[in-house]
Amino acid sequence: MPDLEIFLLRSFVAVSRAGSVSEAARKIGRTQSAVSMQMQRLEDAVGQPILRRTGVGVELTAAGIRMLSYAERILGAHDEAVAAISGTALHGAISIGCPEDYMTAFFPGLLRGFAALHGGIEIEVVCAGTVELRQLLQRRQIDLAVLSVPEDADRAQIMRPESFVWVGNGPDPAILAREVLPLALSAPGTLDHEAAIGAMDRVGRAYRIAFASNSLAGLLAVTRSGEAISVVTRAAVPPDLSILQNGLPALPDIGITLAYAALKPPPIVKTFGEFIKSYMAEI
Repeated sequence: MPDLEIFLLRSFVAVSRAGSVSEAARKIGRTQSAVSMQMQRLEDAVGQPILRRTGVGVELTAAGIRMLSYAERILGAHDEAVAAISGTALHGAISIGCPEDYMTAFFPGLLRGFAALHGGIEIEVVCAGTVELRQLLQRRQIDLAVLSVPEDADRAQIMRPESFVWVGNGPDPAILAREVLPLALSAPGTLDHEAAIGAMDRVGRAYRIAFASNSLAGLLAVTRSGEAISVVTRAAVPPDLSILQNGLPALPDIGITLAYAALKPPPIVKTFGEFIKSYMAEI
């Protein structure tokens, strides 16, 4: 059987994560035709198709899913060996997912601190909600993700406690006097959405969803207008908005956890994950 060349495996992992040959080619700095030829060479080496073309890109075949697991392990072992033998720092690329509120609150300092220690590692950040990030992890399109979990989740897995708060454009916004309270919330099924409507239903307070978006910037913009109040994590409350308490029901606590796409993450991914846990525990 032909050898599995490292550069072919790197391109394959890039394609599987991007879901598109053209997008993967852009990210790794090669032409689309060159990456297509590499994928053909890899399929020839393993003796069966590992990619299936779709109308919008490519997806992994059953053989491709198995191949991805091996490719990640081979690349991880390769990069770890090179770093250990040569005495050089870890290098490579990592893709991490994170909700927008945590991105705003924690990631500027986190990324700056990690880059100071491991400047040879390139980090791609995907900003999305927890539900979407879990799907990206399952499809191996990101290496790891910072996620929100309910307050009753396994405490051993929580690296930092957080809480939801009501937010308005002032400490006592006039909108609170309305009989039916307008809310600006994330999409149904998200933890903050369920926390808000659950709290309102629990006390029998009338409300309506005036604005729904998974964009934190959008929710905060509506809140600044004074036309609705919203629910965000305490860490993400900007200085120009106020946390509201009087006359509103209590909201639940949540936790921040870290999840990996692979059961045995490559060394650079594990290194980044451990740094995140340490950073989040200290701030």
